[in-house]
Amino acid sequence: MLRVVRIVKIEIWSDIACPWCYIGKRRFEAALEGFAHKDDVEVRWRSYQLDPSLPAHYEGTELQYLSERKGLPAERVAGMFGQVAEQAAGVGLRYDFDALVVANSFAAHQLLHLASAHGKADGMKEYLLSAHFEKGEDIGSREFLLRAASALGLDEAETVAALEEERYAEDVRADIAEAQELGITGVPFFVIDRKYGVSGAQPSELFRQVLEEAWQEAHPLVMVPSEGGEACGPDGCAI
Repeated sequence: MLRVVRIVKIEIWSDIACPWCYIGKRRFEAALEGFAHKDDVEVRWRSYQLDPSLPAHYEGTELQYLSERKGLPAERVAGMFGQVAEQAAGVGLRYDFDALVVANSFAAHQLLHLASAHGKADGMKEYLLSAHFEKGEDIGSREFLLRAASALGLDEAETVAALEEERYAEDVRADIAEAQELGITGVPFFVIDRKYGVSGAQPSELFRQVLEEAWQEAHPLVMVPSEGGEACGPDGCAI
């Protein structure tokens, strides 16, 4: 018998330079792992930049950058780092803000689109986020991006050409423009079947609930007309 299943489509807007995006990824993955229909869920990573004005390489630490950008005392920013690192540790991530290299994420987003064209978007997203927040890699460096491509099994010549010619630059810009059209002002942001929107690194329980609701809406119970067949109701059982 032919089995036709409607795929639940999930688009995730996020930035590689967003600490809550990595935490949100882990929490969403935990929800998806416990979802009975996870094999019928399609996840698509979409690009977003929190600060597109960043230079390719910022001469300073993450603490200095955020202090200047937000106009906050360094002590307060350091406290924020501690709180975020604690939340990250809760999902098995080891953030190292002291080693973090501040860099523009635009080129890395282009690499993510290249990986997506080869069906390796999730692996690339994981690699980039871990490199940025846990390993102190420079995500704006061409040398690092080529290393990332190699780690995911992408062709070196194709990667070099894609980055030099900015083949996926318009795809990145299109993602950002679409986010603006949808009213997305912060990431991570999860869009399920273009009907549900979940903002932020929400608890896994909330993601699981939304997945269940989206599945039920996409696969409503079909009542089959029938006669006979004993059943029980509020007034008792048929005899």
